[in-house]
Amino acid sequence: MRIGIIGLGYVGLPLAVAFGEAGCEVVGLDVDQGKIDALNAGRSYIEDVPDAALAPLAGKLRATADYEEMAACDAVIICVPTPLSDAREPDLTYLIESAEPLAKVLRSGQLVVLESTTYPGTTRERLQPILESSGLSVGTDFHLAFSPERIDPGRTDYTVKTTPKLVGGITPACTERARELYAEICETVIVLSTPEAAELSKLLENIFRSVNIALVNELAQLCDRLEIDVWEVIDAASSKPFGFMRFDPGPGMGGHCLPVDPFYLAFKARQFDFYPEFIELAGKVNQAQPGFCVERIERALNGVRKPVNGSRVLILGVSYKGGVGDTRESPALKIIGRLQDLGADVSYHDSFVPELRGHELTSVDLEQGLREVDLVAIVTAHPDVDYEQVVATAPLTIDFRGVTRSIEADNLLRL
Repeated sequence: MRIGIIGLGYVGLPLAVAFGEAGCEVVGLDVDQGKIDALNAGRSYIEDVPDAALAPLAGKLRATADYEEMAACDAVIICVPTPLSDAREPDLTYLIESAEPLAKVLRSGQLVVLESTTYPGTTRERLQPILESSGLSVGTDFHLAFSPERIDPGRTDYTVKTTPKLVGGITPACTERARELYAEICETVIVLSTPEAAELSKLLENIFRSVNIALVNELAQLCDRLEIDVWEVIDAASSKPFGFMRFDPGPGMGGHCLPVDPFYLAFKARQFDFYPEFIELAGKVNQAQPGFCVERIERALNGVRKPVNGSRVLILGVSYKGGVGDTRESPALKIIGRLQDLGADVSYHDSFVPELRGHELTSVDLEQGLREVDLVAIVTAHPDVDYEQVVATAPLTIDFRGVTRSIEADNLLRL
């Protein structure tokens, strides 16, 4: 088969590699010329895809910006971002901007699959009409399905191959074509009745995490007032072998799914005069968590008789999770912005993120940075950091990730 993949980011590139390794010819499409040039030169820009994985695919995987090349593909998979607008509502701009040129080259017999996370009804109500503007009819001339991405950047125990794949097509024939496609690269393919069921399943996966993270984040704030160690409480509850699933608090949620998905579902629910207050509240709690962390930093500095204004604060880790360089929706960005507004002299160290253009900052040398600050805030726990050394060197450390639980020191505070 010849596979076209639109969007060569954290979802699209690993998918392209998986199909290439399965023996398919893959044409990846992206609007970023830098990504196109890098991929065609055998260079990866994604942590999960080393250059060594691209080398054997030199004759099978290539990148382009030309939609005309999608016409020759048996299947086209759309993996574009679906962010939120400034009003915290779904922004389908990237999807529409990829679907419209695809419709102009769509041909009979092709399969189109949407993998981008979105609200129930997007595939049928938004994507299908655009593709049918080609004059072709879904289920008769071409096939259309939704199959949610389940990529977890930085994770190695579950891959594209070993993570079960969900598929739901507009028609039974569409579903079967999608099932056959993913059976080429996935050990398990689970068939759902409709694309709406598949779309909602993806939202449920992430909203489940969002709600539980909100619960422990709120518990962390309560434990702060009660002067109880929230990590001790969670460790104790986790000893129960049934009826409890561990979630850890932190500085807030980041990434391309967890901070976004509750708002996608809430948007769709309002169209049916239904208000998912529980889900929306979890989203609000998590969105407010960086503000609580800034308050903790203020109090920590106040405890050593220093105002935030003029204090030197080193943020340790700015990506949204450890081991990756993705800063989308990272709580560190909100924390940095708020501290800057308060007059703090903010710097950061993150070996995965060399610069933060929006804040006009570049990553500083860790050893030097620790010697030149008043406080270090551990916001993202990367595996390449010696946290014992951080606590031993910095005059004051506050840990928002719980990675210093084995360390006892007078200059150490935890969430």
